[in-house]
Amino acid sequence: MTVETQQAMAPTRVTADEIIERMNRGEKFAFLDTRNPKAWGDAKTKVVGAMRITSDELGNQLDKIPRDRATITYCT
Repeated sequence: MTVETQQAMAPTRVTADEIIERMNRGEKFAFLDTRNPKAWGDAKTKVVGAMRITSDELGNQLDKIPRDRATITYCT
C-alpha cells in the first residue's frame, strides 16, 4: 500500500451483504465495535474477532487499528 492509499478515506456506508461479498472475494477487514459497555453487554450478536473500542476511547486508541485493510466500524 502506498502512502497515498494510507491517507484517510471518506467513510462510506456498506451493507452486510456487501461485506460478505467482498470477504468472499478475499478482501480482509478490521471490524471495530464502538458500542458502549452496556449496549455491548446487552447485545445478542457480536462479531467474532472484532476490536472493541468505545467511541469515547477511539481518539486514544487509533494506533491499535490496523492500517493494512479497510475498517468496518459499527455501533448502536
